[in-house]
Amino acid sequence: MAKITAADVNKLRKQTGAGMMDCKNALVEADGDFEVAVDNLRKKGQKVAAKRADREAAEGCVLAGATDNNGFGAVLSLNCETDFVAKNESFVALTQSLLDLTLANKLESKEALMAADLNGMTVAEKLIEQTGVIGEKLEVGGFEVIEAPYVATYIHAGNKLATIVGMNEEAEEAGKNVAMQAAAMNPIALNKDGVSQEAIDRELEVGKDLARQEGKPEEMLDKIAAGRLNKFFKENTLLEQDYIKDGKLSVSKYLDSVKKGLTAIGFKRVGLGV
Repeated sequence: MAKITAADVNKLRKQTGAGMMDCKNALVEADGDFEVAVDNLRKKGQKVAAKRADREAAEGCVLAGATDNNGFGAVLSLNCETDFVAKNESFVALTQSLLDLTLANKLESKEALMAADLNGMTVAEKLIEQTGVIGEKLEVGGFEVIEAPYVATYIHAGNKLATIVGMNEEAEEAGKNVAMQAAAMNPIALNKDGVSQEAIDRELEVGKDLARQEGKPEEMLDKIAAGRLNKFFKENTLLEQDYIKDGKLSVSKYLDSVKKGLTAIGFKRVGLGV
């Protein structure tokens, strides 16, 4: 039987993130063969992942970032089962590594991320391995990207919510303010043009029903519903919402006050239970 040294165990631990005893046992089972030991740990992760496949991964870490030139941004969540794991430094670091990989390669989909190489294995393989190490179901939950002349980012305290906003030109402070707005107010679209026809039809129908219940004349229902729809747009679209730092301005007017013609051209929001 091969002699298993502390250096061997530590090397395996650094590569896989597995616990010391798990690494030692894997090396013993592999008779000191490092590659076989790595495979053994991966297999263990697969077994744990299979057992926990039906568990709910509702906790996790949400991070956002942009490339050095701020032309491409991403926001994603790595989900787990418990808040205890979500707050662990190594789990946050793993989430950051996924974000860094996305930004470095300008990955545009969750599928591309799962297939990307992370230190010699795919992200999908890494998550299976770490499921074995941590003992909880792990999965990439939200994944969104934006490419724009300038991308601003915001991560809410606690890493449960983050946003990215595409701006039509560089605007660091204003962009961050709008990203905070998107986090706080949870708009459903950038402007009314981005609201689905299904949502519009639903709001019009609700508006007519409410007016009817209030005893308004039948011939007035469409006009009343249209007025309520405009209020819906103002409350639920990013550029038309009241700006949280100055309720006298809409977000659109706030941006125009910073610089004529400055505007947001897109946003993405990822949150856990918020």
